[in-house]
Amino acid sequence: TVETTPAVVPFKVDSVDLGKAIGPDKKVTDATTTFGTKDTIYASVATDGAAPSVKLHAKWTFGDAGKVVKEEDLNIAPTGPAVNEFHISKPTPWPTGKYHVEITADGASAGAKDFEIKK
Repeated sequence: TVETTPAVVPFKVDSVDLGKAIGPDKKVTDATTTFGTKDTIYASVATDGAAPSVKLHAKWTFGDAGKVVKEEDLNIAPTGPAVNEFHISKPTPWPTGKYHVEITADGASAGAKDFEIKK
């Protein structure tokens, strides 16, 4: 008999979803691209595939000038489908306007979303 090893699926980001809340599985439960000035903003990053190590990076920016709000790294060792999350929050109200989050995987763009904060 010949044993076959399942093919290793290369790592990739499947989707980036934004929302006001996430569940225990880290998936967005209240998807939206419009937030209030006091909301916590979650980015749920669904991935597939395997890799010994991947550095996910989230860069949150504000306005046309791209002022950096927050940057965060998450080192993962994926072995198949997974969901990871990033979030931003503020003790004082967010300035209203247009925002952007970009997710990279090992420095390569893996997804981005525009969102807006309104009163």
